[in-house]
Amino acid sequence: MNSESQEPYLKIDKLSKSFGSFQAVRDISIGIEEGEFICFLGPSGCGKTTLLRCIAGLETQSTGSIVQNGVDISNLPPSGRDFGIVFQSYALFPNLSVFSNIGYGLVNKKWPKQDIHKRVDELLLLVGLENHAPKYPSQLSGGEQQRVALARAITTSPGLLLLDEPLSALDAKVRVYLRKQIKDLHRKLGVTTIMVTHDQEEAQSMADRIFVMKDGEIIQVGTPKEIYTTANSPFIADFIGIMNFLPARVIGNNVASCNGVEIHCDTQEFNIDQDISLAIRPECIVLKGVDDESKSDSSKNCFKATIDEIEFLGSFERVYLKAKELTSDLIMVDIPSSLARDLKLAAQADIKINLPIDDIRVYSNVS
Repeated sequence: MNSESQEPYLKIDKLSKSFGSFQAVRDISIGIEEGEFICFLGPSGCGKTTLLRCIAGLETQSTGSIVQNGVDISNLPPSGRDFGIVFQSYALFPNLSVFSNIGYGLVNKKWPKQDIHKRVDELLLLVGLENHAPKYPSQLSGGEQQRVALARAITTSPGLLLLDEPLSALDAKVRVYLRKQIKDLHRKLGVTTIMVTHDQEEAQSMADRIFVMKDGEIIQVGTPKEIYTTANSPFIADFIGIMNFLPARVIGNNVASCNGVEIHCDTQEFNIDQDISLAIRPECIVLKGVDDESKSDSSKNCFKATIDEIEFLGSFERVYLKAKELTSDLIMVDIPSSLARDLKLAAQADIKINLPIDDIRVYSNVS
């Protein structure tokens, strides 16, 4: 544990990186605690990989500092820093066996052969490849190669593990399997881990905290649940999961007008006549049969709609609705397949929707 208990394990202060006139990373200051699993999340070109490469020393920052475990590593070469790294492309040595790939770093450090064998055998068992030691990378599947790369990255027990889009080259089923394996490995080892990804599902399922990036800046930091439920901008709300947006205008205390129809929502932070966007997740919208006269139908934010299309997605169904009094765009609603059966949903059928007040996020029209 850090002797400086008040200081984060990894501290990045006012870090920027430019390539000529292009600024890839802008004035980033963050702290990462020992043992955390962090994701840098954002679309292509947002600067997340550049930030990771600066931490590794593979790029030199233009300004700012990086301190790891109390040591300023800002100007150290990669070889002088305490990290292991896994790349999207695996970067295995094709002419070396699995055993030799994993043990490569230990050979360079002149470990005794007996200790190398013991350590590599431990790691092969840890990543479930104990029967693959004599094979070569070309004899392995993509998922197996990535597990070798992962084992190689942690061979020397680094204080920091860096993962650069490690799963993006794999098919969906293998990605899900390796997501869990990497997370299990993190729990066992407790190594501070930073993963770069553009896949919000990956970040949500793996990270303790997510750093959302856009245009070289970190625009929100939080747990997966915080980022999903309280996204601080329309960009994040739409990037993390799926969101319905309704253009509206504030007309009173906690009341907005959407296409001339009143919607009750939290407008405390906005001015009368201010243009806003109302946002609600597909799973938060409540569907009811058009003839359902239960008390909740008389609640606020109840509207008529017509089913345009239904997508069966296994455990849930995505219903696309026309609600012309609210918007000309289709509204998406996700409901459990069992509820869809109970409601006997069908294309072109009329339905009622309710937009729960507590589930409506309100944004200014500047993203």
